[in-house]
Amino acid sequence: MSRLTALSVDRYKPALLLLGLFPLARWFWLGWQGELTANPMEFLTRSSGTWALVCLLVTLSVSPIRDVLNQPALVRLRRTCGLFAFFYAALHAITWAWWDQGFVLGLMWRDVIDRPFITVGMLAFLALLVLALTSNQWAMRGLGKRWKRLHRLIYLIGALVILHYWWHKSGKNDYAEVLVYGAVLLVLLAWRLVGPRLIARFRPETKKASAN
Repeated sequence: MSRLTALSVDRYKPALLLLGLFPLARWFWLGWQGELTANPMEFLTRSSGTWALVCLLVTLSVSPIRDVLNQPALVRLRRTCGLFAFFYAALHAITWAWWDQGFVLGLMWRDVIDRPFITVGMLAFLALLVLALTSNQWAMRGLGKRWKRLHRLIYLIGALVILHYWWHKSGKNDYAEVLVYGAVLLVLLAWRLVGPRLIARFRPETKKASAN
């Protein structure tokens, strides 16, 4: 496979943007058709949370795909995927604050303190907010080497989101979906530990990719 250049990878970004906006467009379509279920806000809260997790896992998968295909330029797609994860996480938080709490700060704070799965979810969202705010070139230059260490928070965020999802499902005894997402996250975390060594073993001519 020929090596992709930064320019050729950037040509895929419009398609990636359209793909990332598909869930939002689908919600508008379902709303237009009156098919947002009998409880639209609950549906939107659940769906936005699921898509935030999916986008987060896609973001985490960019580096392994880059390593396996030996295409360093693919990393240029990671920021867009991460911003979509934040976008849907923000919609998830907004629907909770609106539908559950009516934007009453006192009620929101009490819910964060009283319900562990909300506590964990809010911690994950705030950490994701920090990553979104520092995903620009200015922050990268300003933070220097600390930027990479800061953005390793994404692995902790992934674990917090899975825990948030697990606790949410615990009252319904329906763990099948969260187990699938948890398994995907586990594989991606395991790749961070063993993937570069496998690449170096089976592709000796390739330098070890820097950990991201």
